Amino acid sequence: MSNYDVVVIGGGIVGAACAAELAGRGRRVALIERGRVASGTSAHCEGNLLVSDKGPGAELELSKLANAAWSKLAGTFRDELGGDFPDIEFEAKGGLVVATTEGGASALLDFAATQRGADIAAESVTLAEARELEPWLTDRVTAAVWYPGDSQVQPTIATEALVALARVRGASILEHHNVTGALREGGRLVGVRTSAGDVRGNDVVVAAGPWSGEVSAALGVPLPVRPRRGVVLVTAKMPQRVFHKVYDADYVGAVGSGDVGLMTSSVVESTPGGTVLIGSSREQIGFDDAFRANVLSQLAAKAISIFPFLAETAIIRSYSGFRPFMPDHLPLIGPDARLSGLWHATGHEGAGIGLSLPTASLIGDLMDGAEAQIDAAQFSPSRDTLAGVLDAVA
Repeated sequence: MSNYDVVVIGGGIVGAACAAELAGRGRRVALIERGRVASGTSAHCEGNLLVSDKGPGAELELSKLANAAWSKLAGTFRDELGGDFPDIEFEAKGGLVVATTEGGASALLDFAATQRGADIAAESVTLAEARELEPWLTDRVTAAVWYPGDSQVQPTIATEALVALARVRGASILEHHNVTGALREGGRLVGVRTSAGDVRGNDVVVAAGPWSGEVSAALGVPLPVRPRRGVVLVTAKMPQRVFHKVYDADYVGAVGSGDVGLMTSSVVESTPGGTVLIGSSREQIGFDDAFRANVLSQLAAKAISIFPFLAETAIIRSYSGFRPFMPDHLPLIGPDARLSGLWHATGHEGAGIGLSLPTASLIGDLMDGAEAQIDAAQFSPSRDTLAGVLDAVA
């Protein structure tokens, strides 16, 4: 049986970030993944690093730390991994949010004003200025806001880079280890039982994304994390016609909604490879990943309403993934008071790519007993907004 300082459960980007961070702080770390690393949610998303979709509050404060962290990582990760490692494709490209109705315009401009009050650069621009940024944009825009702080990264490569950093820093990467139960001594969690044997650790971090509810239940301490499915369309390669991250104002409302039914909005961006990614959808249907033509048709129609040229563009494939939804729309980061030795780094829904690095830093600071860059109590499993919710799933 192996013994570690920390066992991190989940080989997606949040788990990989936590493993790399904690190993970099000198801890003996095991990163456990039930399948292959970078094969779940982190391989089925767009790689958004956004401040534009978050209102003032805890998550926005965490997002402010993210771009600086990603910019730094993009410039330094090859120092440890070598120059041959693939580029993580970090792009500080900025984002343009547009409305195409009068009601949407009013809501967008009001939302941007609240963000400016939280020190976010949110610049209202005219249609002419918006079309300077995006020449192929529809002329039906009723309001537009430019967010220079929005960025993008290639999520699968970024996850693999963090796994590689964890390994270089001494972490053990244990794939095909499905967590089946808890190891407890004297009322404390001291490791996990897995399909490949027991793995002991002084602390255990659940970072299993939308599967965190299942994992925590297996450990005897359930969480209200539920999967929320999202679908993305991918176009054929083309000369670049989309230059920033562009989405319609409905996206903000979809992000903050707890509705279990299908919600779609338009998020459009190009990739360095020449394709265009089109999202986004949200629906709570468990882990059902069946093909649904109505979702794809809604995404296509909304994308065309922003970029009419897409009507003549071929879609070569689509893919879907599951995001870890929390009922109060905030991630869980920190120790679980119900079981000593248990920690959480999950519940980020669609923001996990961007928030992975500051989440890992916060976990590291809490474990070290160091002063964090942000108030950790906002993300604690013991926070007031979860009062009664944890009991309901126990």
